[in-house]
Parts: sequence; structure tokens; C-alpha cells
Amino acid sequence: MEIGTEELPGGVTLRLAAPSDASALCAAYVENRDFLAPWEPRRPEGFFTVEGQAELLEVRMREFTEGRLVPWVFDSRDRIAGTIMLTGITLGPFCSAYLGYWVAADHQGHGLATAAVQQVCRIARDSVGLHRIEATTLLDNTRSQRVLEKCGFEPIGTAPRYLHVNGEWRDHRMFQRILHDDDLRL
Repeated sequence: MEIGTEELPGGVTLRLAAPSDASALCAAYVENRDFLAPWEPRRPEGFFTVEGQAELLEVRMREFTEGRLVPWVFDSRDRIAGTIMLTGITLGPFCSAYLGYWVAADHQGHGLATAAVQQVCRIARDSVGLHRIEATTLLDNTRSQRVLEKCGFEPIGTAPRYLHVNGEWRDHRMFQRILHDDDLRL
């Protein structure tokens, strides 16, 4: 699949993650640890190390090569300002994936998430060959819900106790975006 670098607001670029990002990702997660805690699963201490990020990137690169996920980073002048990822890519009659993303605390409110989600949807349709993308948010994550709605996602329901976040099973609001209704790549 052909995936290049995309320009986002504020001089930030959206590019594929690379093994060489381990140190920068570690720094971004350490810097944003408290900010992200209410929205993410609890992480083992090893996650917040360069070695932990290197191991995770190795797995993600393998899964990318196998066509199961696409991992991007928000590159802000040689500093990681967040990530966005398509996971669970399934082709055939389903042609669907899951979308997840986060933006660093100091880059909030500048349109990065909206611009990145729009670009990822275009790439998912044109380069990956997807028909549908699903995303979920915590019920009280209205900022992320607004991003998804601005990008053409529609709410499709609520998933009770969907994901273990910050130490407890949390309900999530489910969204989907249909990318196109014709020319499926089966």
C-alpha cells in the first residue's frame, strides 16, 4: 500500500511511524502520561521506556507489513505530538478497520485530530481499500466525538463496558464512517 507524508495544521506532518521513533514516542508518552490517563488503559511501566516503545514499534511494523494495521505519528518539528492508527484491518467482504488516535496536550485545539482523521479516511479508502471505519469514544469524551462527527462519522450505538480504561470497564459511544458504496476491493 502506498502511504506518504501529509501536511497538517501548524507545521505538523502525518507520517508512518518508524522504528527510529522509539525515543521520541517514549518522550511524548512520558510528557502526556497524566493528560492521557483518563482516556487510555493503564500501561505497565515498561511502556514508558525507550525499550518498551521499540518493542511496540517492532510489533506494529510487522503488523503493518502483514496489512493488519497502519500506524502514523504526528511529527512536530522532530517531536511526536500524537499518534493515529488503523487497526484490525479486515479486507474481503468486510473491508473495515478501527480508528484510534491521541493528540498531545500542548497541541490540543488546533485542528490536528480533525485534519488527521480526514487524511486517514482518504488513505483508508484510496490506498488501503477500505469501505468502513469504526471508532469509539468514552461517553464523556465530547471533543473526540466532535472530531469524528466533523469527519463524517455517524453514531451507531453504545457499547456497555466496552474497554478497560484507567482501571475500570467503561461504556463507549460507537461511530462508523462508510467511505464509499461502490468499487469494493474484494
